Amino acid sequence: MQPQSRYEGIFSSILVFSASLIVLGFIMDTPRNILVGMYRIVTMQDLLITDYVYIAGAGAALVNAGLVTAVSICIIKFSGDPFNGFTIVEMGLMAGFSLFGKNCLNIWPIILGTWLYAQYQKEPFSKYASVALLATSLSPMVSYMALGSIHASLPLGLLTGIVIGFILPSLSGYTYKIQNGMNLYNMGFACGLFAMMVVPILTAFGDKPDSVLYWATDYNGVFEIVLGVLCTAMILLGTYGTGEPPWAVWAGYRRLLSTTGRAPSDYLRMFGPGPVLINIGINGILGIIFILVVGGELNGPTVGGIFTIMGFSAFGKHARNITPVMIGVALGAYGVHYTPDYPSLQLAGLFGTTLAPIAGHFGWPFGILAGFIHSALVLQTGGTVAGLNLYNNGFSGGLIAIVLYPTITAICKHRRPVLRDEDYYDLFEESEPIDISSWRTQRSDSTRRSSHEMRTQGDDVGTMPDDEPAETER
Repeated sequence: MQPQSRYEGIFSSILVFSASLIVLGFIMDTPRNILVGMYRIVTMQDLLITDYVYIAGAGAALVNAGLVTAVSICIIKFSGDPFNGFTIVEMGLMAGFSLFGKNCLNIWPIILGTWLYAQYQKEPFSKYASVALLATSLSPMVSYMALGSIHASLPLGLLTGIVIGFILPSLSGYTYKIQNGMNLYNMGFACGLFAMMVVPILTAFGDKPDSVLYWATDYNGVFEIVLGVLCTAMILLGTYGTGEPPWAVWAGYRRLLSTTGRAPSDYLRMFGPGPVLINIGINGILGIIFILVVGGELNGPTVGGIFTIMGFSAFGKHARNITPVMIGVALGAYGVHYTPDYPSLQLAGLFGTTLAPIAGHFGWPFGILAGFIHSALVLQTGGTVAGLNLYNNGFSGGLIAIVLYPTITAICKHRRPVLRDEDYYDLFEESEPIDISSWRTQRSDSTRRSSHEMRTQGDDVGTMPDDEPAETER
């Protein structure tokens, strides 16, 4: 069996999902309004937070999301990049951020830049297709340089995107190692570093990009229904639609809950489609509950955050490791003199689950701590990158992971931190199932183990020793 065909159903499923978004968009608005809304979307500067539902209407926002998602899965398919759990991550990100920042025009220069990088390295584009899609985190920089800068021009926007796409593959490969798998949004950290370098240069040349806030309200009812139906369908499909007995699927899901989520954790290859679909549905419901409990709004950015959580449900996130982070963000909101319904903190509660591996690896108290710190830090990092990096929570999460991982490991676990040394791209080029039959299913009494045993056997499910990622077992 060719690797590309093992999870071939992902391709058709994502196309159906994309088509559903487009159809839903036309149900919610008229073709004329959608056409006008699409024009507004592609001509916006797209700095954070630009809610496409607010500026163009829910119909146009959903149509844009459907188009971008369809394009993205076709890039993965026709580049020859194997389908696996990370493919679901990419689709969650592309669909989610197509509701506030990515559109069917501003992603192309970055993808072109990454393609040129692959040609320069004399390597197949399939090795970098995932990076190309994730690097569109900096799509607002393309739109800004094309439409918003005092030096704005379409050629300048195109050139900016090409440079971004050319640089990000090598930069993201380096940043992946230093975060030790504790920040799931590695590309957000890499893009944050790049934007933090570019913004002062723009300022020196008289440009002053700055964050904005376009935030839709009064859409809770419709999005509750849409997301509720989607999440319920995922749970039912996972339970009854994968050819496995329901009891076996739920047993797999329970075992999934015992993993740390430390990157790389490809749940599709580890547990199969049934448990992953259930995990997607349950995590999506948790995201909805968080927004409603804090009194927030379901709109473009928050629905995008929920789509992102659902995507990463195939690659590291589950109910046990995201809930502590959400609680930490909600508690931290009061410490920074805001309430949890402040727009940036609503997003922090959803996207802050990038730090789920900290809760999974070290325990829920440290997950709450990470969320608490994130609620304060993410409000400051947005200004540093001037709204040009859509994955701002990944940037903040990367900084927190770099500080917390060695600190907790050395002080609380009494172990020497080890820098992970693994090639970034090789991790996503496989689709074969991972044999986890020999992995422990629950944390054992580690206090009785010697330091040597801890180093050689690992102390968490789905986690190899600190310097060896789980996915290297093939």
